[in-house]
Amino acid sequence: MAPEQVRSRKYTVDKKKHEAKEKAGSRDLHSKAPFSVKIPAAYLFLAPAMLAIAVFFFIPVAAAFIISFTDFDIYALSSFSNLRFIALKNYLRIFNDPLFYRALKNTFYFVIGAGPLSIAVSLGAAMLLNSPMVRLKGLFRLFYFIPVVTTLVAVAVVWRFIYHPRFGILNYLLGFLSVNPIDWLGDPDWAMPAIILMAVWKNFGYNMIIFIAGLQNIPEYLYEAAVLEGAGWWHRFKSITLPMLAPTTIFVGIITMIGYFQLFAEPYVMTQGGPLNRTLSIVQYMYEEGFRWWNMGYSAALAFVLFFIIFAAALLQLRFQKDVE
Repeated sequence: MAPEQVRSRKYTVDKKKHEAKEKAGSRDLHSKAPFSVKIPAAYLFLAPAMLAIAVFFFIPVAAAFIISFTDFDIYALSSFSNLRFIALKNYLRIFNDPLFYRALKNTFYFVIGAGPLSIAVSLGAAMLLNSPMVRLKGLFRLFYFIPVVTTLVAVAVVWRFIYHPRFGILNYLLGFLSVNPIDWLGDPDWAMPAIILMAVWKNFGYNMIIFIAGLQNIPEYLYEAAVLEGAGWWHRFKSITLPMLAPTTIFVGIITMIGYFQLFAEPYVMTQGGPLNRTLSIVQYMYEEGFRWWNMGYSAALAFVLFFIIFAAALLQLRFQKDVE
């Protein structure tokens, strides 16, 4: 056989072997494709937390949403055959319920009264503690933060004594100003302001810590330049502190508003919603309907109405902040 024929046959054989290997590799690749999918490590780390959130948050929320369209009550607890689908009747009942409007009015009164006051007190305390002239800052921060971690029952006992119409220290101090004793928790006009004052005192320490962190992020050279140009305290506060604290203020405002819309423990412990339902909040009304009168369907509908109110208020606040900026 001629050398050219040998090389040609060898080339043909090698080419066939190469094509056979490619086909085999392709078959192996297709056969292994279903088992070669790699799950990113981040998903594996997130899976336990996402599973817990799904089980303890999304599923209960979905169940509550379904219950809000039923007449779920104590009879349905004994047998689900007593459970009936009533569509939007719970929601229609809410908008014809005078007690709901009373609770809604009280809640807005609390949010509008306590929210700005709490932010102002928190910011003032943070600025005082951030001043270089203040000594023992750690001690003062601890002292102001103690009410946040103190149990509400203990706080309520102390404040009920402070508000006592005959023996309370507040009326005693007002007596020096010739002010007649006030029945703080028994007078319908004074009950909510008394709860607002207690709530602001108990909660301002949390926002104060956030404001201190925001103040410490403001560059010191801005104040130094303002002082060199002769700017006073008010101008430095208005032109440097407030604009630089805008993101912190937005965050504090939103979390404070959301927390205050869920007012429950303070009036429940201090006044039980009285007098004359003047301190009844939406959450307390929801609790009364759900766990006292066992109207779980109506209580769930109240919860979702409150959710949409908070959602709308948060969007409105964000829009307002953007307009200001």
